[in-house]
Amino acid sequence: MHNHTIMSDGDGDPALAFVSMRDAGLDVAALTDHATLFSIEGISDREWDRTRELADAANDPGQYTAIRGFEWSHPLLGHANVWFTDEYVDLLGASGMGDFFDWLGEHGGVASFNHPGREPGRFDEFTFRDGVRDQVVGLEMFNRTDDYLFEAWSDGKASPLVKCLNAGWRTGLSGVTDEHGTDWGFPEGKGRSGLWVTENTRQGVFDAMLARRSFATRTSGLRLDATANGVRMGGELPVAGGDIRFAVDLDRGPDWTGKPLTIQVLRPGESAPEVVDVVDTTSGTVAEFTVPLSADDGNWVVLRVADPTQPNDHPGPDGHPCNDLGIAYASPWWLRT
Repeated sequence: MHNHTIMSDGDGDPALAFVSMRDAGLDVAALTDHATLFSIEGISDREWDRTRELADAANDPGQYTAIRGFEWSHPLLGHANVWFTDEYVDLLGASGMGDFFDWLGEHGGVASFNHPGREPGRFDEFTFRDGVRDQVVGLEMFNRTDDYLFEAWSDGKASPLVKCLNAGWRTGLSGVTDEHGTDWGFPEGKGRSGLWVTENTRQGVFDAMLARRSFATRTSGLRLDATANGVRMGGELPVAGGDIRFAVDLDRGPDWTGKPLTIQVLRPGESAPEVVDVVDTTSGTVAEFTVPLSADDGNWVVLRVADPTQPNDHPGPDGHPCNDLGIAYASPWWLRT
């Protein structure tokens, strides 16, 4: 869902991108070249039209969903992907977060916060805009090979996940390759997303993104399905608290059968997520467990799947349970408040 070509700052021919991603086994793919200022290393009107033509030619409803998008790119505030709009906006049309959110509200579509924490402004520190809450559907937890849970922690900043969700945003969680080379879809270890769709069409993908039925990973072939009290990830629980029963289905086929993993239950903290439970599990099983939660402690909960035998290359506070290697994130659930 996040890929570049020579139409912005990538290396590859855009005519080859959708074919490459289909050959890599992906079911849904997008081109999202940068929208900058005066098309400097960014798309022009002609290239925006060409992106549509390429996506339409590759799109095969029911089999392969090809999508046109763009990446609004501010060098200080941050980058945001936008999909499912007829137009794009660059920095001339939206020079700040307020302008960008105004444009998004007027033009529809859905958006995500990209590589959150990489740019110093961090989307005005994730200042919340209620009018576009439903349209901002994504937060990149894996970008390329990096786990962004503690991005900019060494600079004294809060976890982007905590900052974003505590601000009031209701984002699903995603992983992306942010591909700038010529092997779209292929590199193992780069981020990717799982989407639970009712049909593999543009409408089906759009509906799944709106419902936050997504998970982030950087492991190809991983299936993650998770419910809380029967509500699939990305949904609102009809309670303000109590004993919440989780069911987590993790599988990556026979190569991973029996592989030890942990499921970390993340809750709001001031600067880093609080981990209120760590559940041991293995790939190829359904883990079921109960955790008491209360909206008085914050209205969101996230499940992080990790490999306890390997370190996180971007650790947070000393001794934090998430300083191990992240495998996947389920999109949040929200408690009723």
